[in-house]
Amino acid sequence: MKRVWVAAIWVAMLGFVAQPVMAQFAPIKLIKDATKKAQEELTFTDEEERQIGADVSAKLRARYGVVQDAGIHKYVSVLGTLLAQSSDRPSLKWTFVVLDTDGINAFAAPGGFVHITRGALALIRNEAELACVLGHEISHVVFKHTLIAIRNAKVIKAPGKATTAVTRTDFIEKYITQVYSRVLENAWSKSEEEESDAAGVSLANGVNYSPNGLSAFLQRLTDRNKGLTDRSGLFASHPQTFERLDDLASLIDKEGLAGKAIVQARYTRSVAYRSVAVSQMTQVPQPTETTAKAEEPKSGLGKFGLGGLKGLGKEKSNSSTVSATGSRGVNPDRDAKGGPNKALVVVSVTQAEIATFRKGIVG
Repeated sequence: MKRVWVAAIWVAMLGFVAQPVMAQFAPIKLIKDATKKAQEELTFTDEEERQIGADVSAKLRARYGVVQDAGIHKYVSVLGTLLAQSSDRPSLKWTFVVLDTDGINAFAAPGGFVHITRGALALIRNEAELACVLGHEISHVVFKHTLIAIRNAKVIKAPGKATTAVTRTDFIEKYITQVYSRVLENAWSKSEEEESDAAGVSLANGVNYSPNGLSAFLQRLTDRNKGLTDRSGLFASHPQTFERLDDLASLIDKEGLAGKAIVQARYTRSVAYRSVAVSQMTQVPQPTETTAKAEEPKSGLGKFGLGGLKGLGKEKSNSSTVSATGSRGVNPDRDAKGGPNKALVVVSVTQAEIATFRKGIVG
């Protein structure tokens, strides 16, 4: 009897000791399961990604306006589509928008929306540089950098799969706000930028453009911004420029990227903008959330945010301008004055036009 009693005590003690040990492992599994579920719920269908990108694009157009010139949109769209069709997501409905501001900037929104400013086009000198810049932005979309970064930051809790459609809609609307903020601030991580640099110059090189176009543009941008204490606008979140230039040179050498085409003449014929000095750019205050909502164009196509597709019209002056850039000096390219016309300029691009365009990429 005594042995049985002792054995019972030991069994009880082992059970008592073992319970906390097992309890330490149970939460780990629960956390893994919860993390996996959250990641699954924070994925988007192609239609939802397009919706997010379209709404972000509408916000950018409301902020900066759109150049109402079908010719420049056609030129940028043909080149951009040529590059995008060589990417890992050629089937996206790629849309290229030229924003009406002197600020030097480019923005990639999910679902295939790529924006470049009039100011950036003015600083670019040739087609190879434009191809590398567009290739960089296209790569952000291809890699879904914005969507993944916000998902990993866990700033928004995804609804369960059993929730209603209204809850899902609310969730996507909150996600759009986060994506817009990240895109506007060029808030990319070092690894995201390096990945897009590498993929962008590779896309350009793949159709025979010189991969050195991005380095040439970056150097010119650095020279232009040498008087600023903070980085501004395009590539605002990139690693230090000299480090990036070294990385690009190493990549080009290692991968044997040997594209030769510069195509300056066609670029000069197609783009007639002139750069505006940082000190001469007029600034507008960053809108509050309330102001931003009031300024957003009403969508004529519902959830895809492609409303306001008006005909080409004469631009009017913007009455919301404030002092020149020198008095603010925070992010002059982001805060640069935009044009008044928010309407998307719709152009079509055919495979025949792309083929003809490609024949001119010689060098």
